[in-house]
Order: sequence, then C-alpha cells, then structure tokens
Amino acid sequence: MAAAEAEAAGPLRRALFVLAVLALLLVAAPAAEAWTGEIRGHVVCDVCGDAAIGPEDHVLEGAEVAVLCITRSGEVINYQAFTNSKGVYIVGETMPESDRWESCLARPISSFHQHCTKRGDTHSGVKFTYSKPSGNSHTVKTFLYKPANAPLYCS
Repeated sequence: MAAAEAEAAGPLRRALFVLAVLALLLVAAPAAEAWTGEIRGHVVCDVCGDAAIGPEDHVLEGAEVAVLCITRSGEVINYQAFTNSKGVYIVGETMPESDRWESCLARPISSFHQHCTKRGDTHSGVKFTYSKPSGNSHTVKTFLYKPANAPLYCS
C-alpha cells in the first residue's frame, strides 16, 4: 500500500510545486507603479467687482469648473467639477506613473448663483505644468464671478 500512496503523491507534489512557482513569479513580477494627482481650487463671488477678496465676498457653491490635462502618453483627459459648500472644487485621479498628468488647464464654466454669474476676471483659464509627486495636490488660483450690478455700499 505504501508504494501505491507514494505513486499517487508524485503528481500531487508536482502540481503543488508548479503552483508555488507560479505564485512566486506573480509576487515578484514588477507591477506598474501607481501615481495619484489632485487639482483643487476655489470659486468666489466678488460682490464689489474689485478683483480683491474681502469680507463682503462669499464662496460660490455649485459653480462648474472644467479641467483638461495632457498625460505623458499624450492622452487628453477632460474633467468636470462642481464646487462644494465651501466653494472648493477637486479633481483627482490615480493612474500608472507613465500616464501621469504633464500639463493642465483649469477654467470656470458657469456659476448658478442668481446674483453672481458674470466672470469677474479676464482670464479664460489657468494653464500649468503638473510636476507634483504622487499624492500631492496642485492649487489653482481662485476664480471670481461678480454681480451684473455692484451694491451701493461698494462705491
């Protein structure tokens, strides 16, 4: 009986050995290194239209911002973001290091605030090189909207 058991165990040992080698190869194989980037900014209602953020100004919730990024591989990625209750928008992505963002353009699209819908600055967007290491955030300058007519106290 012992000889029969030894013969039956031979193929099983070989199969276990092959599985162990495959598992070792999968663990040791180099994986693509992940990279995470984040772009954030603010949108504010410049109540007096003076291009300076002051106590009379307030953040805009729900403002739409577009962010276009070109990756190292040449792909163009378009993101759409909306500001939260603090006037902050955030765009983030995790991708292979070889496809990370190289340069981006952030631009305001619209404000849904009933009194503050006119673009307050003359820039149509902000272009920047994204050179931050993985896990870091790039902050874009604040985008301003202003009312069609400034209140009398601004004069």
